[in-house]
Amino acid sequence: MKFSVAAAAAAALFVSGACADDAQKVIKDETSSSTSSSTVAAVTPTFTPTKLKAPFLEQFTDDWEKRWKPSHAKKDMKGSGKDEEEWAFVGEWAVEEPTVYKGMVNDKGLVVKNAAAHHAISAKFPKKIDPKGKTLVVQYEVKLQNGLECGGAYMKLLRETKALHQDEFSNTTPYVIMFGPDKCGHTNKVHFIFNHKNPKTGEYEEKHLSSPPSARIVKTTELYTLIVHPNNTYVIQQNGEQVKTGSLLEDFAPAVNPEKEIDDPKDKKPDDWVDEARIADPEAKKPEDWDENAPYEIVDEEATQPEDWLVDEPLTVADPEAQKPEDWDEEEDGDWLAPTVPNPKCSEASGCGPWTKPMKKNPDYKGKWTAPFIDNPAYKGVWAPRKIKNPDYFEDKTPANFEPMGAIGFEIWTMQPNILFDNIYIGHSVEDARKLAEETFFEKHPIEELAELADRPKEDEKKPSSPNDLKFLDDPVLFIKEKLDLFLTIAQKDPIEAIKFVPEIAGGIGAILVTLIAVIVGIASSGSAAPATKRSTRSQS
Repeated sequence: MKFSVAAAAAAALFVSGACADDAQKVIKDETSSSTSSSTVAAVTPTFTPTKLKAPFLEQFTDDWEKRWKPSHAKKDMKGSGKDEEEWAFVGEWAVEEPTVYKGMVNDKGLVVKNAAAHHAISAKFPKKIDPKGKTLVVQYEVKLQNGLECGGAYMKLLRETKALHQDEFSNTTPYVIMFGPDKCGHTNKVHFIFNHKNPKTGEYEEKHLSSPPSARIVKTTELYTLIVHPNNTYVIQQNGEQVKTGSLLEDFAPAVNPEKEIDDPKDKKPDDWVDEARIADPEAKKPEDWDENAPYEIVDEEATQPEDWLVDEPLTVADPEAQKPEDWDEEEDGDWLAPTVPNPKCSEASGCGPWTKPMKKNPDYKGKWTAPFIDNPAYKGVWAPRKIKNPDYFEDKTPANFEPMGAIGFEIWTMQPNILFDNIYIGHSVEDARKLAEETFFEKHPIEELAELADRPKEDEKKPSSPNDLKFLDDPVLFIKEKLDLFLTIAQKDPIEAIKFVPEIAGGIGAILVTLIAVIVGIASSGSAAPATKRSTRSQS
């Protein structure tokens, strides 16, 4: 019996967790049907390299390998709590046409090829890009061909240094700006992070956008644009539409400029400082008629027994429907006694059995006396240390004057392969970036949306596109298998993230452990228990 109860508890716990649907849904994996593909293909444009010029403009034409170089450096895990682990950037890259919702013929992009792997690749700029005193425009396309459940699709603009080597590009390579989508579990944001140099110490500090917009997790191409003006304002666009705007001086944490004044670390609160605003009145005295011993409740002497109270009726009676089991042996089992049930007469009356007067609240009850509180005449207020000038204070009025940039890089980890990047623009012209988008994104995006729309299943034909779309009751075996595979894959990188992202498996494992412990305890208990002694009289309950 102990095993059955524990197993049932484990199953109930797992099912309840399995039925929770708290992950973002993505569009299904299958490509467009042959009918919809042929319809779309009739109006699909063909890729033509742009004639626009920019400090850096990449469309991944045939000569792309002259600029882009994968890194196979070791990932630095210092400060991550996993210093003893070693990760290499072994993820593979390819330049190819999309395989999902193709919106333009011969339009190739840079593709992440491996799931659950660290990827790093970079391209040097023809010459360094110095945004000082200029508008900076960063724009690129992201196509999540397999959706995105856990991983990044952001870019980094790397700081121009003599030590900038593509072979050694890694997570520790100094960067100026990090921009683009990142999602894992409930975390879904479009990063905008910039490294700011402290003019006093020369040290760099990351400044994170406090309230970043969310990324759209779809399999059609998405266009991400970042515009930073010399007046320190910024604009983030998705598909050409503004989704976030603000100031570098106001919207980032930690703030660009420190406080002018800080608390004096040497200032201490005086021993005689009184910071109690109210105190018990020292002159108050307990009234003479205050009885601290008076009970909270007393017997209600005015209460009378209800007329229908059945004093002579017991609360329980023998079950009239109970029958002695056929295998009952009175010599071995003793006299058989029918189990008891609540007396049905009691439910039809005010009550049964001896009647006693009820309790009521004591009107004379006052409880323990305490002196009332009054304003403290010695109160000096809340103490705070005095302010002094911040020795580390500085004021940077132009944080938009970013450091010169020498290269672009993608350094990411993702659970979903086939993320495609294309049509990268790094420059200073908002107009040219828009023109590039009109030649590329705005030409193919409507085609992709039509293909996606035609490929959507009917309500009764919908199939899950990812483990997060599965429902336990639809297919328990498939649900458990897919969830377990996802949990184990993420756990290899980060067990805590795996528990957060796939809580059903974590809960199920915990329930199984509880079940095993219950079984062991049950076996041990039954093995060590003394044999039962025979009773002369036994009742069935």
